Amino acid sequence: MKLDTVLVISRHDGTALSDSSREVLTAARAIADRVVSATFGQPPVEELARYGADEILVVDPDSVTSTGADLNHPAVWAALALAAAERVNPRAVLMASSYLGKEIAAQAAVHFDSGVVVDADAVSAVGGQLAITKAVFSGTWATHDEIIRGVAVVALRPTAVEAVPRDVTDATVAPLEITVPERAKRTRLVSRQKRDHVGPNLAESQVVVVGGRGVDGDFGPVRELADLLGGAVGATRVACDEGWIDHSAQIGQTGETVAPRLYIGLGVSGAVHHTSGMLASEHIVAVCDDSEAPIFEIANFGIVGDVKDVMPQAIAALREAGL
Repeated sequence: MKLDTVLVISRHDGTALSDSSREVLTAARAIADRVVSATFGQPPVEELARYGADEILVVDPDSVTSTGADLNHPAVWAALALAAAERVNPRAVLMASSYLGKEIAAQAAVHFDSGVVVDADAVSAVGGQLAITKAVFSGTWATHDEIIRGVAVVALRPTAVEAVPRDVTDATVAPLEITVPERAKRTRLVSRQKRDHVGPNLAESQVVVVGGRGVDGDFGPVRELADLLGGAVGATRVACDEGWIDHSAQIGQTGETVAPRLYIGLGVSGAVHHTSGMLASEHIVAVCDDSEAPIFEIANFGIVGDVKDVMPQAIAALREAGL
């Protein structure tokens, strides 16, 4: 038995949904008879409908920015969730478990006086109740959770659900007004800084190539392989601390959590503070010159060798194969 209504907080760039929003909508469609999407601006209506939205609530961005608040402030998005929930009375509110998504989830749950689960791996409807699965203890255990009071708030880990479209392109679109919190008006965006390497979103990419201590400061092969495979570039804490790459690329306990279909570790030893952020990867490939490195205990395919020797051959072979 499905839930009657699920609200999804969706993000888009004006032309297309984010990958994680497609995934969350797919998950919502599987557990609810009615899926309502809430967002800002001019959303891609047909795409929202294809991935599961039956109804779309839209807030005019000017109504937010005219108050002096920044549209990306978590409190503004939490206000969106609250206003939309008041309109449609959902059994659950779902969103992607990004940095922003976790902020929205926490604030919304406080207002709902309910419970919240972030970094969830799966949701299902069991007897009309929402069941949530989440990996814990560095991926060695899984919990099965149920929020027993109020509107359940769940943030799904990016790539945890495969986005699957349906043959529907129509959805009802309606305007929504929100009350902008005062705390959002007191925060001013000072500047935006573009990252050095432009590529796929690390948390959402299906291929992630990671450089560790073994690359010895040379992230050229890491980036080249990532570009060849259409993947994102990641790094261990040591590589970031050494200044070889920006900390935004860090994967692990104090960085991003990834779960791509293919993870390739170059010069990564496999310390637990890193592997806790990538254990859910479907296929793990490791290149490391230490045959006793912990990474080989979890790798599906391992090469014992120096990255500087292995990677030129691997990249040449991929180019010969037409990649």
